[in-house]
Amino acid sequence: MRRLLVRPGAIGDCLTCFPAMEYLRTDYTEVWIPSALVSIVQFADRVRALPDTGLDLLGVVESDPPGSLTKMLASFDSIVSWYGSNRPEFREAALRLNGNWRFFPALPGAGDAIHAIDFFARQAGAPTGLAPRIEIPKGPVRDEVIIHPFSGSRRKNWPLRQFEELARRLKLPVEWTAGPEDELAQARRFNDLRLLVEWIAGARLFIGNDSGIAHLAAAAGVPTIALFSASDPRVWAPRGKNVALVHGVSMEAIEVDDVLRAISRLLDADLTSDF
Repeated sequence: MRRLLVRPGAIGDCLTCFPAMEYLRTDYTEVWIPSALVSIVQFADRVRALPDTGLDLLGVVESDPPGSLTKMLASFDSIVSWYGSNRPEFREAALRLNGNWRFFPALPGAGDAIHAIDFFARQAGAPTGLAPRIEIPKGPVRDEVIIHPFSGSRRKNWPLRQFEELARRLKLPVEWTAGPEDELAQARRFNDLRLLVEWIAGARLFIGNDSGIAHLAAAAGVPTIALFSASDPRVWAPRGKNVALVHGVSMEAIEVDDVLRAISRLLDADLTSDF
């Protein structure tokens, strides 16, 4: 069977769907996903960037879809899509080209208390309790801490001054990372998520906000501290063997000492500097 999996969304949204998508693998599996995530999909025979497929034009423009898109979609025996589930015009146009689509909601509902990974797993009939995995060749662990002090929303961000105080109080050297639009002069930036996750995976510890990069770190297996307030950690916390959460009634209410205690519990070591 040839199966196509179509998944839109931000980094964290997509990563929480990876166990369900991997469970849906068949003899030949193709994944269409946002461009940034193409390099980290490891369970497909072929991965295409969604913008390159022309799928976004389906049900939007009045003209016929590109012949290349029609041919590609017709080649699949099964299409599972988290794209277009709330757009009737898209679903109608898609089903005219191939009747074998299944559409799933791309996000848990506002009242859902189930973790997003389990929400997507249940859609696919997969076991719950799984965690996303990104396999990285093992190398020597660098004795350093990586901090990513940003997220997709300002209300999810711990104040930068708090991150800076945390960095000053750690014994280990700190490396900072940020996205292309984030203002942080000392940050390392990567144009390829695969390169970013390989770099993160070699560190002793990752610290960040409720963000896709925190999910990325957890999926790579690096010990991860994630700071939460604005969203429900029962639904959106990174999942992995080496993940600890620091949750506050607001991001401003989280103290540096709260994070230091979480680090000590996670690593069973005190990384606080004497200076």
